Amino acid sequence: MNYSALSPELDPSSIFPFELDEFQLKAIASLNSGRSVVVCAPTGSGKTLVGEYAIYRALIRGKRVFYTTPLKALSNQKLRDFREKFGLKSVGLLTGDVSINRDAPILVMTTEIFRNMLYGTPIGRVGTSLVDVEAVVLDECHYMNDRHRGTVWEESIIYCPRTIQLVALSATVTNSRELTNWLIQVHGYTDLIHSSFRPVPLEFYFGNTKGVFLLLNNSLSKINPRLIQKRKKKQNGEKKIRSGRPEAPSSTYILNQLKNRDMLPAIYFIFSRRGCDKAVKEVSNLSLVNEEETSQLRYQIDEFLKRNPDAGRSGQIMPLYRGIAAHHAGILPAWKGLVEELFQQGLIKVVFATETLAAGINMPARTTVISTLSKRTDAGHQLLNASDFLQMAGRAGRRGMDEKGYVVTLQTPFEGSKEAAYLATSKPDPLVSQFTPSYGMVLNLLQTHTIKEAKELVERSFGQYLANLHLQPQYKHITNLQEQLKNLQEQVAAVDELEVARYEKLRQKLKAEQKLLKTLYKETHNVRNDEISMMLGFAVSGTLLSLKGKHITVSVPVTAILISRTHGSGQSPYLVCLGRDNRWYVTTTTDVVGLHAEIPRIEIPEDLLPPAEMPLKPGQCRRGNQQTAIIARKIPAVDSSFYNPPEIIEQLQRVNDTQDQLQIHHLFKTGSVATFFRRKARAEELQSEIKTLQEQVAVRSQQHWGEFLNLISILQQFGCLQELIPTKLGQIVAAIRGENELWLGLVLASGEIDNLNPHNLAAIIAALVTESPRPDSFVKFELSQESSAIWSKLQKIRRAVLKTQYKHKVALTVGLENRYINMISLLEKWALGIDWTEICENTSLDEGDVVRILRRTLDLLSQIPHVPYLSESLRRNAYRAIQLIDRFPINEVVG
Repeated sequence: MNYSALSPELDPSSIFPFELDEFQLKAIASLNSGRSVVVCAPTGSGKTLVGEYAIYRALIRGKRVFYTTPLKALSNQKLRDFREKFGLKSVGLLTGDVSINRDAPILVMTTEIFRNMLYGTPIGRVGTSLVDVEAVVLDECHYMNDRHRGTVWEESIIYCPRTIQLVALSATVTNSRELTNWLIQVHGYTDLIHSSFRPVPLEFYFGNTKGVFLLLNNSLSKINPRLIQKRKKKQNGEKKIRSGRPEAPSSTYILNQLKNRDMLPAIYFIFSRRGCDKAVKEVSNLSLVNEEETSQLRYQIDEFLKRNPDAGRSGQIMPLYRGIAAHHAGILPAWKGLVEELFQQGLIKVVFATETLAAGINMPARTTVISTLSKRTDAGHQLLNASDFLQMAGRAGRRGMDEKGYVVTLQTPFEGSKEAAYLATSKPDPLVSQFTPSYGMVLNLLQTHTIKEAKELVERSFGQYLANLHLQPQYKHITNLQEQLKNLQEQVAAVDELEVARYEKLRQKLKAEQKLLKTLYKETHNVRNDEISMMLGFAVSGTLLSLKGKHITVSVPVTAILISRTHGSGQSPYLVCLGRDNRWYVTTTTDVVGLHAEIPRIEIPEDLLPPAEMPLKPGQCRRGNQQTAIIARKIPAVDSSFYNPPEIIEQLQRVNDTQDQLQIHHLFKTGSVATFFRRKARAEELQSEIKTLQEQVAVRSQQHWGEFLNLISILQQFGCLQELIPTKLGQIVAAIRGENELWLGLVLASGEIDNLNPHNLAAIIAALVTESPRPDSFVKFELSQESSAIWSKLQKIRRAVLKTQYKHKVALTVGLENRYINMISLLEKWALGIDWTEICENTSLDEGDVVRILRRTLDLLSQIPHVPYLSESLRRNAYRAIQLIDRFPINEVVG
């Protein structure tokens, strides 16, 4: 197409010879108005067309477009697709270890490569690598959820200049509005284009040992009644569920069901590599293709094997002739590429695949089969989340080929139609930020930004945005408490502090005088109580007493006469007394505060008895009668001096005088004192509560910045930062891309590996970047003494990094664990020229795993020549090691 002949105001109908969906037209209109877009729509709905429109428009205007993907395999696929649409010269590719036509107007790359381009330029500026770039397409943007890759997306969006339009293409997520609002905040005007429309609608089925049945009823909200587990009656009329776990249907049975119903081709998801390979073996005798398809398959497979004799997947060549294949990370990339190509041509009828196939590779099918609804996770065996389920289900239904797409979930001993219906009707999960600062991020930022600017960047992350969003209720609560505090403080301030101080001084004085009075009472009465107790032993009826205590709670002692004694508990008798107030009292010796033996006793009639209804227990009190009233009038009043010594009377007067002063104070009269102190106490409580809440919120809202500061501390400890300026060692670390750039940089700069032979260097580099394998993995080769000795020397660095990271609560991997070090002997042997078959025969690792280890090693080796301040011998040896390793099936052949 001659793009220059088209109008810059591009009409979509001049490009696409078919009617566009409403959401596609809306997205194109937003792009034409100069806004970025987030296109959130189901898998297979045609989101990619929006990215293609941005490409067409850029070509017309003589501009460029970067098209980013999360996976190298997806980037390679996009390269092939775009070459067909836009021509060979118009498309380039960058995937780290592959660079093709990098100055092309359409440059396909992994998102990580795009992020790395932006690292070298201050945030928001257009660096040399972004000249003439009009738009950046972020395909599979929901990969922000990925634990290992999520940070790359956030950094890419934050760093990208606002003058460049972003076209974010995402599968359906529940918080797409939050994602869009974040983009508006950090990048500029952005429109959310949301669609739930699927060009090819999905129909859900459930498979068991009896067949394949519709999963949902006509309303698509409830389970098909036929699938509800039947109950059978017992003899007594009760119902019971059939015992025993349900049986899972075999792969052969399900495939025959699908074939008979014309529901092939299918992607059959099994969550283990071995499960996929086992399934291929189980159905290998089936033939799912006709004669013409068999002929085409034989020709293309044979041609592939002629070109790549070592690439044939053991046990899967013959099934492939019959239209049956496996697809997972343990398979050689070249063989997977063949499977993908044949499937896209419609020649393969079933692919047994792990869920990684759902992650963007363009392999739509008429049907997807999900063999189990749970899988192993870091947290144990769990039910699939809704997004994983929908991502796999979304592969069903080929646009322009199928009227419907079919999703078949299967019965297992542990999950049935109930779980299937739940997932089929669930909404997708929200995007969760995986933003995590790294050593490389810290050093690259500090090379071009101040610490303040770096903090602003970290605070612009999607993770921080979500944290602030989720903290809004706490912020609102703190604001409410602050309003309450402000009102209380104003009310407290309205009271004269000097008057309050005077009143408080009086109040404290009263408390002190009362305390002293209490002490005097206690001291005096303890002595007198001992004397009274002894005297009571000789007291007779009619003896005058003063009563006040635990059992007679009066303000002024009651004058009374002793009538009789009665037997009580313990040593003390109970005293029955008649008071001057004509009341009967039952008390104990501890309630007698005065015994007045000097006053003549009063004669008591012999028939005088307490009321019959009064229990003879301490604390009992009853009113007397006319007879006792005559006697009560004879009881004389006793002056307080008889039972209170002068010092107590004086102290009591001081208490009364202070209390009088307090009660005539105007604050006491207005009743505002108690309110004042309540408000003041509440204000102090609020201040403490607000401070605690603010500290808690600060920890949560500053989590990423705290991690960033921890990394700074570690980098300073290892000499990578002089205060906040990257040193030569820091610049080495900053130039490296890996999971733990500090560890890699310290080893490369140590000098320990500068003069290694290329095959030994390859082995050591592999040990730096390889993750620990399964415990039952093995390699039959022995690691050379040279490599083993160097690895032992590097343990000092490894231990130091592990120890320091642990201290700062940083959990980044630090190379291969020592117990697995023999695994890297594979690298030595491969670099020394052993053929692929012999490598695979001497390890339990899958072919795909070996390829991954070798490619990760190649990736770091290819970085070494571009890292500053490294020795020439190390650069030279790295280049030689690359030449030894980079051969089929390791080298990536891009179509």
